[in-house]
Amino acid sequence: MNSIWILPASLLLDIGFGDPKGFPHPVRLIGKFARYMEKFTRKYISSERFAGIITSFSVYSISFIFTWIIIEFSRYLHPFLGELISAFVIYTSIALKDLLDHSKDVYSALHENDLEKARTMVGRIVGRDTANLEQPDIVRAGLESVGESLVDGITAPLFFAALGGPSFAMLYRSINTLDSLFGYKNDTYLKFGWASARMDDLANYIPARLTAPILCISSAILGFHPLRSFKILIRDGRKHPSPNSGLCEAALAGALKIQLGGKNYYSGVPSEKPKLGDPDRKLVPNLILDANRIVFLTSILSSILFLGLGQVIHLAFGTFFQS
Repeated sequence: MNSIWILPASLLLDIGFGDPKGFPHPVRLIGKFARYMEKFTRKYISSERFAGIITSFSVYSISFIFTWIIIEFSRYLHPFLGELISAFVIYTSIALKDLLDHSKDVYSALHENDLEKARTMVGRIVGRDTANLEQPDIVRAGLESVGESLVDGITAPLFFAALGGPSFAMLYRSINTLDSLFGYKNDTYLKFGWASARMDDLANYIPARLTAPILCISSAILGFHPLRSFKILIRDGRKHPSPNSGLCEAALAGALKIQLGGKNYYSGVPSEKPKLGDPDRKLVPNLILDANRIVFLTSILSSILFLGLGQVIHLAFGTFFQS
């Protein structure tokens, strides 16, 4: 991206508007196209793994190319129009406001002592069973969702937008969307979703490793526990089954001096996740607000770092990485 204002403008749009209800969000279009491709490839390709590969790379390609065509056509009409469309596309790839709003809904329900409502609210942002969760487990679920979503919902799309522009931001969003749709280790998607899950791990690898240390810095600025955050990041960050998700969760656990992880249930089946951090503090609702403050500042600092990296790359390589 040539214009340095595009990325900050995109982030401000997300902070201000989030994802309005009824808005024709590109991620929903990506999801619909992915489901169509799944039906098509499963029908005509006997190998589930190969069908999944074809589905994934078809969606990735269309997402990238279609965005590139829109941006280039708008630039052809007027350079400033191209920049406006670029900012809008990047804005749709970010989910900071939605993450903060959904976690605040969980906090509000707990603050009102409405456990049933809190279970419903947290069920909107996690995949585990929530019908029987008590307050500490609801808080833990909310915090784990905030920590995990920091990368794939905010800093990773910012990273690809800063280094490659709006087309790369939308490419990343398609990768993350397909992992959400197909990246399950069950009979239906274990083979079909293999490529989607591996691509998501690859795409998040660098952003996760840049974001986690920034989270430690944010915890220092906000008066939390940066040394503990960094210690737990190093000690526990790689315990998570995902090569990326555990890093920010561990750093967040250390910053708040709490322990995340433990037993969850998925469709009634227990799943034991590794424990991240130490249980020095009880899991109380106010921790959700503390986590939101850390996530918000981490997002801002990450965007500044990524914008700087993008400008260095642009100066070094010219238009090679432009969308």
